[in-house]
Amino acid sequence: MADPASPVEIGRRRMLCTLADGACVLLVRPAQATPEDLAAAIRELFGERPIRPGRVHLEVPRLAENGNIVPVTVTVESPMTEQDYVKSIHLFAESNPQPRIVDVELGPYNGQPRISTRVRVAVSQHLRAVAVMSDGSLWSAAVEVEVTVGGCAP
Repeated sequence: MADPASPVEIGRRRMLCTLADGACVLLVRPAQATPEDLAAAIRELFGERPIRPGRVHLEVPRLAENGNIVPVTVTVESPMTEQDYVKSIHLFAESNPQPRIVDVELGPYNGQPRISTRVRVAVSQHLRAVAVMSDGSLWSAAVEVEVTVGGCAP
C-alpha cells in the first residue's frame, strides 16, 4: 500500500474528490416544480377532463416541523360497490421537485376508499388529492401545509 503522503495517494484522493464533486453536480435538480410542471403532471394523467372539488377529504397537519415525514390520509366518499367505487387516488405536491408523489389503484372490493402514507414535502405548499371514480368522474381536495424544515433537498 502506498504511503498516505505519497504523490500516488495524493493524486488518487484528488481524483476521488473530483469524481465526487462531479457526481453531486449531476444529481442537482430544480428544488421546486413550477405551476406548469404541476399542470403537465395532472394533464398527463387526466387529460382535459374536469376535476371537481368535493367527495375527497385530505388530512395533513397544517404545520409540519419536518418535511421529510409528513403524514397524509386521503378518504373518498363512495359506497365501494361494483357499480360505484374509487378506481384510483393520486396525490400531488405543487412545489416538490417531482409534483406527482402518490398513485394508488383501488377497486370495489377494497372496503374503504382510504389511504394513509408519509410523504416528503420540499417547502410550504398545497397538497392536492384527486380521486378517479368508476364512472370516470374526477374529484379533488387541496390542503396547504407549512413546512419549517424542507424534505426534498436538491
